[in-house]
Parts: sequence; structure tokens; C-alpha cells
Amino acid sequence: MEEAEAHRSLGAPRDLSLSNTIPTLFAQAAGGWHKRVVRILYHLPLSPYSRKVRLALAEKRIPFDLRVERVWERRQEFLAINPACTVPVLQEENGFCIIDSYAICEYLDEAYPDMPLLGRSLGERAEIRRLVAWFDGKFHFEVGRNLLFEKQMKQLMGRGNPDAGAIRAGYANLRPHLDYLGWLAETRPWLGGNALSLADLAAAAHLSALDYLGDVDWALNDAAKDWYARVKSRPSFRPLLQDRISGLIPPEHYANLDF
Repeated sequence: MEEAEAHRSLGAPRDLSLSNTIPTLFAQAAGGWHKRVVRILYHLPLSPYSRKVRLALAEKRIPFDLRVERVWERRQEFLAINPACTVPVLQEENGFCIIDSYAICEYLDEAYPDMPLLGRSLGERAEIRRLVAWFDGKFHFEVGRNLLFEKQMKQLMGRGNPDAGAIRAGYANLRPHLDYLGWLAETRPWLGGNALSLADLAAAAHLSALDYLGDVDWALNDAAKDWYARVKSRPSFRPLLQDRISGLIPPEHYANLDF
């Protein structure tokens, strides 16, 4: 599944409705109150691509406001920003918009280089990009599409019942991906090398969305489980662990930093 279609398949929570309007924020300054212009991330809570960008922004300590965008409604104001009608979209304080999760993360690493997420050397950057492509492409096509879309969103979007064969394939494909992730975690300090990188954030974003559904059997690979515990213990991960989708309760371990 292309990233654009993946975005369309991920639903928004009703109990996060306060995120559906951009809040009017004010900062007190000398001479009175002034409207504060904010950076906005248009997202869907269970979109792994949106989650990846949320983590990148938080790791770089870049302030932003979240706005849930129900892309299937094809809101005209959003179409004017992104004719493809996909999330995530990052709107900077000056109104400049960056579309597509990978483009956003590349932009963030160039515009805010203090906390590099794409590595420092040419070799590191190539390896991190390879792993981001692995999780955003191969992992999502073989696992995420078969579980997250089939189990959560297919009926809500009026596309029929879940495909049992696709769900079985998703579970079967998960094990070799966890084994590969576990091997990376055992042979390197972080997935992409010596430092936390976008590779870790991409992998954790996809796995966290599945983990919300209770679809990740962490007993399959201890090294992968230990790596994920390290990532989700970071302050940047806490807002994701607090997300709740109306009518869908995550397993108890979802927000437990120690599993």
C-alpha cells in the first residue's frame, strides 16, 4: 500500500475531538494580549506516519499543536493545503506547509539540526534512510496494512469485512520483522547505529500503532521487546501512549513503560 492510501485508511478518535479545532492561543506581552501563531501538525492518531513525525518533533523539542484531520471528509480548506488529502502535513508558523512524513522529517533535520535524526556521516545517513524505507514500505505493506487497516478501518470506511487471509498473513509476516529488528537491536546501540535516529522512530511508530490493537506478540523476540521498551520510555513517546480511540481500549501493557 502506498503511504497516501495508508493515511486514508486510518481513523480519528471521537474522544480527541478537542484536537479538531485549532485553539486560539494567546501570550501576554507588554502592552496587552497578542495572538500566538502556532505550528500545526495535521494527523490521525493511529497513522504510523503521523506518529513518526510527532516523535521527530518531540525529540527535537519543537513545539507544535495537533489537529486531527479526517481525510475521508475531503475538507476544502485542507485540500487547498494538500490536494492529495493525506496526513501528516506540517504547517509552519509562517504558513509554509510540508507534506509527506519523509519530506517533513528531512525538512526538520535540515531546519533544526541541533538534534540530528538522520545521522552525521554519509554512511550513517544512508543506513538510516534504508531502515526508514524498510519500515515505512516493506513493514507496512507486509504487516501494518494486513492488520491495522483490515482490523480497524476497513468496515468504518465502508470497504466490507476484514479479510481473514490478510490478517493471517499480517501475523505471519510480523515474526520475521521482529526477528530482524531484534538482530539490529542486539548488534547496535540503536537500530541505525550509535545514536537514536529516525530509523528507531519509524519502527516504533509502526509498532506502537499495532501495539494499541494488541497485535504485537512481544514474547516472539526479547531483544525487540527490550529495544521498544527503551524507545517508549523516552519523554517524546508519552503523548502517543496517552492517545485513546473511542470504542477501542488498548491492552494494559500499551502505556506501561516496563511492559
